[in-house]
Amino acid sequence: VQLQAFGGGLVQAGGSLKLSCAASGLPLSRYGMAWFRQAPGKEREFVAGITWSGGSTYYTDSVKDRFTISRDNAKSTVYLQMTSLKPGDTAVYYCAADRYGLGTPTTTNYDFWGQGTEVTVSS
Repeated sequence: VQLQAFGGGLVQAGGSLKLSCAASGLPLSRYGMAWFRQAPGKEREFVAGITWSGGSTYYTDSVKDRFTISRDNAKSTVYLQMTSLKPGDTAVYYCAADRYGLGTPTTTNYDFWGQGTEVTVSS
């Protein structure tokens, strides 16, 4: 099982990035998916999640109306579109697969984690 996150980079404040998470070795359509992030010196936090069907999504308050999570089960890929980026969004972003299909912030539900992709937002 492998989750590969990519798409990070350096962007100026106010800019946009789209992260992708490609899954192999598991039936992604059965899993809820989420993006977490960890900034230097801080704990990992939930950013956004999506149910197995894509019917429901969840966001932490700080990214609502700026970030959008989506998925394409046919391509076994989950996306995080990030707009209006702020320096506070700087972190390593991880995708994770939730065996219960829910995509909620409950970290213990997540069996598989990607390696992370780094996002740096300059002011």
